[in-house]
Amino acid sequence: MRVQTPIGPLVVAATEDGLAGVAFGGDDREPDGPPEALAEVRRQLEEYFAGRRRVFELPLDWSSMSPFHRQVLRALFDEVGFGHTATYGELAALVGHPDASRAVGIAMATNPIPIVVPCHRVVASGGQLGGFGGGLETKRWLLTHEGVLPPTLFPINAG
Repeated sequence: MRVQTPIGPLVVAATEDGLAGVAFGGDDREPDGPPEALAEVRRQLEEYFAGRRRVFELPLDWSSMSPFHRQVLRALFDEVGFGHTATYGELAALVGHPDASRAVGIAMATNPIPIVVPCHRVVASGGQLGGFGGGLETKRWLLTHEGVLPPTLFPINAG
C-alpha cells in the first residue's frame, strides 16, 4: 500500500506477524498485507509526519532478517528514541560487538522497515550524517523533523 508523506511516497507491506516492509517511492499498488494492519501503519505514519507521534506501536515482522541484523535493529528500535541519535560504533557496543560498526552499517543499509525502525537516527562519528537508503536529504529532513538538526533556511526537496 502506498502512503503519501512529506518526504515522498512510502510503500508499506505487512504479514500476519506485523509490518514487514517500508520502501521509498514506488507506484500505487494493491494492498500487500492484512487490511487492518495496513490501515494502522498508515495512521501511525500520518501521525508521525504530522508531529503527533514519537513512538510507533506496531507489531513488526522481524523474520526476514539475519539474527545479527535483528539484534541490531531491535536495539535501535528499543533504545534510540525520537529526537536522539547514536553512532554506528555506539550501536555496535550496545549489542555487545564494539568492533562491529561496519556490520551495524550494513544492518542499517538493509533495514527493511526504515522510519519505523529508525535507521535515520544512526549517524557517523564526528557528526557526519552517514548514509541512508532514502537519501541524505531525506535523512536530514527526518532528523530536522525530530528536532535533532536545526531547520534550514532553504526548503529540503526530499520527495
